[in-house]
Amino acid sequence: MNGGKEAKLWPAIGIDLGTTYTCVGAWSPQQDRVEIITNELGNRTTPSWVAFNDTQRLVGEAATNQAGNNPTNTIFDAKRLIGRKFSDEMVQKDIKLWPFEVIPTADGEDFKKLIIVVTYKGEEKQFAPEEISSMLLMKMKQISEAYLGSEVKNAVVTVPAYFNDAQRQATKDAGVIAGLNVMRIINEPTAAAIAYGLDRQGTSSDVTKNILVFDLGGGTFDVSLVAIKKGVFEVKAVSGDTHLGGRDFDNRLLSHFIAEFERKHKKDLSDNRRAVGRLRAACEKAKRLLSSTTETTIEIDCLFEAVDFSCSITRARFEKMNMDLFQDCMLPVQMCLRDAKMEKSEIHDVVLVGGSTRIPKIQQLLQDFFDGKELCKSINPDEAVACGAAFHAAILAGVGSNKNSVLVDVTPLSLGMQLYFGNMKVIIPRNTSVPTKMISRVSTAVDYQKTVQFPVYEGERPIANENNLLGQFSLHIPPAPQGVPQFDVCFNIDVDGILTVSAELVGTNNKDQITIANHSGRLSKESIGKMMKSAQKYKAEDEERKKAAMVKNKLENYIYEVKGTLRGSGTKMNNKDKRKVGDAIEKITQWLEWNYLLAEAVKFEEKIEELKSICKPMFAKMHQQEDGTPKATRGCSKIEIIELD
Repeated sequence: MNGGKEAKLWPAIGIDLGTTYTCVGAWSPQQDRVEIITNELGNRTTPSWVAFNDTQRLVGEAATNQAGNNPTNTIFDAKRLIGRKFSDEMVQKDIKLWPFEVIPTADGEDFKKLIIVVTYKGEEKQFAPEEISSMLLMKMKQISEAYLGSEVKNAVVTVPAYFNDAQRQATKDAGVIAGLNVMRIINEPTAAAIAYGLDRQGTSSDVTKNILVFDLGGGTFDVSLVAIKKGVFEVKAVSGDTHLGGRDFDNRLLSHFIAEFERKHKKDLSDNRRAVGRLRAACEKAKRLLSSTTETTIEIDCLFEAVDFSCSITRARFEKMNMDLFQDCMLPVQMCLRDAKMEKSEIHDVVLVGGSTRIPKIQQLLQDFFDGKELCKSINPDEAVACGAAFHAAILAGVGSNKNSVLVDVTPLSLGMQLYFGNMKVIIPRNTSVPTKMISRVSTAVDYQKTVQFPVYEGERPIANENNLLGQFSLHIPPAPQGVPQFDVCFNIDVDGILTVSAELVGTNNKDQITIANHSGRLSKESIGKMMKSAQKYKAEDEERKKAAMVKNKLENYIYEVKGTLRGSGTKMNNKDKRKVGDAIEKITQWLEWNYLLAEAVKFEEKIEELKSICKPMFAKMHQQEDGTPKATRGCSKIEIIELD
């Protein structure tokens, strides 16, 4: 490990914050490779689900297990909401299919943020998508700390390559709320390419290998073309769709089975959230099975109004209902090759990443596109992104055997400014390597202007206001005829992807700039501060509940041991003492049944002490009566050596 600044960054982890599953990895100095860290259940991926009920907050598998009985307070697909506006067409489309409530909240002049509404401990609570994502990141942080045995503060978090600035910054905010220093936000397919390079030991090769990463996950789709040579990972082009993935295939199946249920039983279950939630889970399972079998059946008892539902689906039918979505996956591949100015024949390997790439039809379409080329399936599609992120985290922290590896990423969307007639002037074209700095000269369009506005946009539409507004600033100038004042507009993107735009009146020191780091789409510092306090509060509640569960378990074990000793006492204990101990056990057992969900460890500890105060003297008396030997000179019974601290 290097000394100095880099050493302070270790330990550092890599997190793949997915739509459906989240995965975390860390570099193992002992093994000199990345280790994917298992959660408390031994699973290498954790469902990206968060749930709230009357007593606690649940994250991961615990949230999915209770979703059927608590659909309105179980949150999933938060990644599809992060950094988006409520008015977004995709958001409006998804809201109709989610069992939980999503509402807008006014912020600024025309921007409406998203708020998720749940009921927690009998009260209505509102959460921003960043908060839900932060709960998943905090879970990954806790899993990593348990594995590494030390506090984790630093992380590399991945995002889809086609995430815009608002979505990237919102993801970074989620990391801050979770108590993490997000060292770098990197693109998911780029991280997968790094994992591929490690797997094939291509980081030290003198030959350039062009890798096309096809990353189709649960909610997003990315294509990235990466050139690997001598430890340098250079991204040539990216493309994709931030709203295309396995969840869309599930939704097609869901709509199909809702229609089938209505056709068979003349009942519409679409407004019953619990029934829809159970059917959605069955659809996802059926989709997975159809990747390995040609036909499957979903069977759900008492799905709606006491009606059982059973229906078969074939792989051919599944492919037909999703064919337009499958074909949409090929368009970004074409665009990526075109932007990189490469032919299909120049691609050495096509790497599959993301669970949805297991679908046979998608593999077939991709293989046909590359003229029958064998697809690379050597890396785990569920873990590759986290593996690459963890490797990059190790590089930034200065550990590992590949400290000289370099990552050269690109900007996914064009960046520019709005001109007088409303058109978009592109300053930095999409797929430009970062960091980068580009300057363009512009002039005034109106006579004797006193102020010039510089609105900054990202996107590919020719009309500026059809793209995403990042921010704007103005420059005050002396009045002059149009075309006379000239300005040098500089767009500068640093290694972290932070954009700074400045404008300077040529020939003067009149200059202003804006750093696109806190535009209207982001949470304010005050909001982030409040969410960080809430996150710590929830963490403390989780810790208290965990502690209470452990002490409650000790109480139950103690009751069990006392009962066992009582049964084996025979004639060694008189009936009066037996009744006294038995009554104490019955009283505390009844209290335990009434207070089973209690989250205060101290209450359970009090009951342990209460039971001990009754039982210990009785058992000591029993041993003395057995042969008259004082307790101090005898071996302790099983019940007397139970440690309860």
